[in-house]
Amino acid sequence: MQQANTNIVIRNPFGTMDVPDPGDAEVMHYAITATLAGDAADGNAAQWASIRPASDPLEGAWASRWNGGADPTIAGDTPEAWKQGRAEVRVAGDRVYLKFDWDSGRRHGLIDAVREGGIGLIGKYINLTNPVIVRPWVGLVVDASRIDGCFPNGRLDFRR
Repeated sequence: MQQANTNIVIRNPFGTMDVPDPGDAEVMHYAITATLAGDAADGNAAQWASIRPASDPLEGAWASRWNGGADPTIAGDTPEAWKQGRAEVRVAGDRVYLKFDWDSGRRHGLIDAVREGGIGLIGKYINLTNPVIVRPWVGLVVDASRIDGCFPNGRLDFRR
């Protein structure tokens, strides 16, 4: 009997499936066209989470929400509806990993992003519950309690 290869290296600090090719050409093309102003008029500007900021600017507990697609596992869901959940951010070198959930923790996603210019994040999202769903994602770290984010179909934001 042959033993399975167990020398799999996981990049992300959560120990989940990695986001495939988080800096590929699709991501870079999307990053060039995506715009996030980070101003008071942005859809993520109003306070909607109740998680206190930690002393570290990014790492720790966050709240997450996304729209721009209907989750077929949630009855009556629409692309416009916000799917909210919990999130955790971990930093490993120049990479930022944002693991989040929705649907009361039944669904999970992971973003693998690289820092760009101090406040920008450029990377890719993978739906850990349904790994065929992979999208480019761009984020803007507005402050220690707000990360504005978008993907080609909608928003994927984080707040404390």
